[in-house]
Amino acid sequence: MDVILKYFKNLTPEQVRRFTEMHELYTDWNSKINLISRKDIEELYVKHILHSLAIAKVLDFRPGTRVLDVGTGGGFPGIPLAVMFPEAQFTLVDSIGKKINVVKDIAEKLELSNVRALNVRAEDINGNFDFAVSRAVTEMPKFIKWVWNKIIPKGQNALPNGILYLKGGDLKEELKAVNKPYIIYDINEFFEEEVFDTKKIVYYQK
Repeated sequence: MDVILKYFKNLTPEQVRRFTEMHELYTDWNSKINLISRKDIEELYVKHILHSLAIAKVLDFRPGTRVLDVGTGGGFPGIPLAVMFPEAQFTLVDSIGKKINVVKDIAEKLELSNVRALNVRAEDINGNFDFAVSRAVTEMPKFIKWVWNKIIPKGQNALPNGILYLKGGDLKEELKAVNKPYIIYDINEFFEEEVFDTKKIVYYQK
């Protein structure tokens, strides 16, 4: 928990409580189904929660912003972002039902009224959103196709509506097929932990 407080110093007591409770909730669920590797559960705060919150260093979601988290798995990045931005609305989707059951349980236990979790494939989601977020569920061009018609243009945030995609490694080859301007943010500019040295956020404007 200390690593979250290191980079986000103005959390409310309610946010601190929720981030603190995540450890027990995820550890308990991980003993029942393999959400996170056994090794990584010990580094839950850095590798999963803090990594998810890198998006909060790029953009403050304003109240009413509608965010779609595709391939959320156990709730990343959606659950940490929903704690960080309680007045934004988050829709977390995954094609694996047992993972969505976990997300629903954790959201309920954390009392996150701004989260809905759906067992659905990305292509079959209905609704309009301001942003789509994800953690490396597929290559960027394919992800854009999945979500593009669900994102409305413009919006009310400091960045125009679009995609915020957490990805690692060398993205040059992958992004050659992306035919519109994008911005790459290096996460190691926000967080000093070594694990983030090759991690990035790709922002793609609608």
